[in-house]
Amino acid sequence: MHCKGFKIYCWLFPVLFAAIPARASHIVGGEVSYKCQGNNSYQITINIYEDCQTGYHDAIQQDDPGLISIYDGADFRHRVVFDSIRLNPRISVPANFSNQCIKNYPTVCLYKASFIKNYNLPPSTTGYMIVYQRCCRNATVLNVVNPGITGATYYTTIPPVQDAACNNSAVFKNYPPQIICLNTPLLYDHSAADPDGDSLSYEFCTAYAGGDEDHVKPVPAPPPFPPLQYVSPFSAVNPMAGFPQIKIDPVTGIISGTPNIAGRFVVTVCCHEWRNGMMINTVFRDFQFVVTNCSKAVVANIPILSDEPNTYIIQCEGLTVHFSNKSEGGFSWHWDLGVPGATSTEFEPTYTYPDTGTYTVTLVVNPGSTCADSITRLVKVYPSFKTDFSVSGLHCPGSQLSFTDLTESTYKPVVSWTWNFGDGQSSSQQNPVHIYSAGNDYNVSLISKNVKGCRDTAIQDVYIEKFKPFAGNDTIIVSGERINFNATGGLFYTWTPGTNLNATSIANPTGTYPDTGHFAYNVYIKSEAGCEGNDSIKVWVVAQSSYFVPNAFSPNGDGINDLLRPIAIGYSANNYFRIFNRFGEVVFASKDFSEGWNGTYKGQRADMGTYFWELSVTNRFGKREFYKGDVTLIR
Repeated sequence: MHCKGFKIYCWLFPVLFAAIPARASHIVGGEVSYKCQGNNSYQITINIYEDCQTGYHDAIQQDDPGLISIYDGADFRHRVVFDSIRLNPRISVPANFSNQCIKNYPTVCLYKASFIKNYNLPPSTTGYMIVYQRCCRNATVLNVVNPGITGATYYTTIPPVQDAACNNSAVFKNYPPQIICLNTPLLYDHSAADPDGDSLSYEFCTAYAGGDEDHVKPVPAPPPFPPLQYVSPFSAVNPMAGFPQIKIDPVTGIISGTPNIAGRFVVTVCCHEWRNGMMINTVFRDFQFVVTNCSKAVVANIPILSDEPNTYIIQCEGLTVHFSNKSEGGFSWHWDLGVPGATSTEFEPTYTYPDTGTYTVTLVVNPGSTCADSITRLVKVYPSFKTDFSVSGLHCPGSQLSFTDLTESTYKPVVSWTWNFGDGQSSSQQNPVHIYSAGNDYNVSLISKNVKGCRDTAIQDVYIEKFKPFAGNDTIIVSGERINFNATGGLFYTWTPGTNLNATSIANPTGTYPDTGHFAYNVYIKSEAGCEGNDSIKVWVVAQSSYFVPNAFSPNGDGINDLLRPIAIGYSANNYFRIFNRFGEVVFASKDFSEGWNGTYKGQRADMGTYFWELSVTNRFGKREFYKGDVTLIR
């Protein structure tokens, strides 16, 4: 290995790699942090959490010493330090879990192995990245693909020095939880402290692999790091199953929710450091959360009826709150309702608060007994809030309707609007416009929310007129005859041109045609609601009555010549149209010439070949006429 740069560490320990067993499943989690000690000196700490209950003992012993790489450069690919740090110290992490009312208290064993060392890192325009990698993770993790042969990468960055002041990384305050009870509300503080007073934000984020069963203790490689492969439906932002869903508050770092699937889950929390509106660094902890069926005899539970973390309810209709109690195994209850002196021993009390505000409510189940349990929730009281809206515009297909928010809120501003227009479309604007493509009754809803978290829903039925202007079907007549038009769709009609028509402002004018020719008309139609539209019709005037039946058709479903139907022009009535097969059986019969035969008989596709037809019409003088012929069915 060839190393360049200032004072660096290039020691290699080949014996370390040869002695490590292939079966190295034991890693529970890890994190990297650092302290600025002045004069370009940084104390770097790598904490590795080891499973000393089910992990491989030899692999745990081989964690000492830890290997570290430090990179700089625009893409952090220039290694300036490679070093081996001796373990100092390894401690047993207490479970921090005690409840004598759990019958099947789970056994846990967790080590925290710390590797701490000082490094001199001169000012850099790109900063530094500290990297540690190790294989392998606990083999029984549920949300990761092949965890027993998948390693882990833990890293953080030192930003470029600004204003001669170096950065200190944020440090997580609490040990990660070792035992989480199934179907029991989880409330864990995963926040961090920042020595520099930088602002911090939190989120679930991606964990990374590092090393594998053939390279269980690699020289820590530079980025980009391979992201962990999650088992569907789990993901980096949805690492555990829960109802309510497991989530982290981006401001407080509190993880909440109720896990509803037992097992081991890799959960990664990123803590972002912000200074002067810019994110300067991220520290993250990758850790295995263990959800087990604790078989608790007593569980205190105030449900969460809002979408805000650990908040029972946001009361926006008044000062009175009714409390819901979903606890199990209780025989007595003590409520502290968050106001001095306001307590209750009722199962589900109702209380009227003296003023608006946010109150901390605590429920103790079986107080003073051997098996007691408690829970704390927030109650936010901010009346009043009422959602409403109005609709204006023509209620016609294709016309633009304006939706106006009329929400009334004591505490402003209103910050969000969720519109559902009832036709599959939605909007998040305060005052949207929308166009319906078809007439119908639409159920429109608006959900609005104010800055205090109050929300309400308003619902209205919006009727769009089923307006469809129709001039009639194109037609063919014999010269000298009349045609009675019959437009539909509205109350007001205007026909253009007025050629051969006895009127132009009614729905059903009469057209008289002494001569042959082609005539096209447009009708403008207006409905009672003000909907407007146009439609057209064509009239073909021929010299004499005639009929036409194709001599072949192909009912193969391609949309071309799929139906056999006659065309009769200039007759006063169509009496019947019949089709026979070669055995004389009637395979189709109808008085409606537009219906046509689709080439089936008794629900089955008819054979290809020749078929025979006959039709009867009545001419304009009242005399019946009969015609026969044959047709070929092809496919």
